[in-house]
Amino acid sequence: MIKTRTTKETPALDWLPALRLNGVSITLASLFYLAVASGMIFLSNFRIADGFIVAYGVVMGLIGTYLLLALKIAPQWEKAVVLRFGRFKRLAGPGLFWVVPIIDTIANWIDHRVMVTPFSAEKTLTKDTVPVDVDAVLFWLVWDAEKASLEVENYRAAIAWAAQTALREVIGQMNLADILVGRARMDDELQKIIDERTTPWGITVQSVEIRDVVIPQDLEDAMSRQAQAERERQARVILGESEKQIAASFAEASQAYVDNPTALHLRAMNMLFEGLKERGALVIVPSSAVDTMNLGGLSGMVALSRMADVHKEQS
Repeated sequence: MIKTRTTKETPALDWLPALRLNGVSITLASLFYLAVASGMIFLSNFRIADGFIVAYGVVMGLIGTYLLLALKIAPQWEKAVVLRFGRFKRLAGPGLFWVVPIIDTIANWIDHRVMVTPFSAEKTLTKDTVPVDVDAVLFWLVWDAEKASLEVENYRAAIAWAAQTALREVIGQMNLADILVGRARMDDELQKIIDERTTPWGITVQSVEIRDVVIPQDLEDAMSRQAQAERERQARVILGESEKQIAASFAEASQAYVDNPTALHLRAMNMLFEGLKERGALVIVPSSAVDTMNLGGLSGMVALSRMADVHKEQS
């Protein structure tokens, strides 16, 4: 299902755009009609044939109607497509311009500002057969008012449908993962396709922006679980690599201690010292460990060192 929302044409009488009146023409025609009525009243005070007065009123009335219908004003952002006897004559505006009533008609009032058209595609299958809802917005403008009026019946509706069909086409050519992470590429592809289709109509596409991509709820839950599982897997891999590095470090250290027993004894003493640093700590060391670390010899060396220090102080 495709939803379309198209903006309406520039305010005008769709059945006869040439009758789009403006304040200037209405004011001039009203003043002219008032002057004609005053003139007819003035002439009636004289002995003038009634037929002449009626003819005068008819002629002046036609001139006033001409002023009302011939004088047109186009805003700064608009141009009028003028047809003469059904054939293209010219582009008029912006500003004040004249047309010949009955002979000239205004087919369209073309807006040259940047237009915004939202469009969407619902339940459209991706390349990997996943139904998605995609909302987008199209920014475009008319660069050739003649083509926009004469080459296509309703250029606003035509560009909306062209955008929607292009969106469905692009979705069908992409996988869901590419749509979710590659919106910029999707925007560029849509702009290229739509611009190629609308250029013959005198329309250029400035940009296309994907606003939202909605996937089915059950698929969204499954993707969430998959992402969580992937994060857990990566965490386990990192933990395993850390354990591997630690084991390698231990193996390297053990080899160093085998080659250098003194270093092993010093490490053992350091560990024992770190344990004794805590206040009130009591460390029980097996006699076998003491023998291994040769703590007896070390204790004797420490005692001799202290005695030497005391002797120096006394002397």
